[in-house]
Amino acid sequence: MYLEEKKFIDVITATPLISIDLIIKNSQNQYLVGLRHNRPAKGCWFVPGGRIRKDESIGSAFLRLTMNELGISLEITEANFIGPYEHFYKDSFSNENISTHYVVLGYEINIDVPLDELPQEQHSQYCWFTKEELLASDDVHINTKNYLLN
Repeated sequence: MYLEEKKFIDVITATPLISIDLIIKNSQNQYLVGLRHNRPAKGCWFVPGGRIRKDESIGSAFLRLTMNELGISLEITEANFIGPYEHFYKDSFSNENISTHYVVLGYEINIDVPLDELPQEQHSQYCWFTKEELLASDDVHINTKNYLLN
């Protein structure tokens, strides 16, 4: 279910959003990140993911998000649930002055995906980082780093 922009801003202002983040690890032990071109986290390397819609089950959201973010549909049973996380941002998709609070379900997936075939809606480019590179980079968002610190 999509909301018109004004209603969605009201939701963001009043409540946390629930989302799924996809921690993608390839056969070389590297992690997939994309350079975000939308707020929040604009300009940072971040893992793929997205919101769960109202009346959408977690499993259905997982199928939709893996298709939208990776170009392939994966079942939630193909992933390892690594836990719940919280992300707090001072801005939102539409406004620098409205904060966003996410309750995020983190799922790790072991798969090789070609970078040149990944969707460009949320990320302008993609890269594979080793755990060490990811944690050392000032351009990787702290919320992405937190998935590898636990």
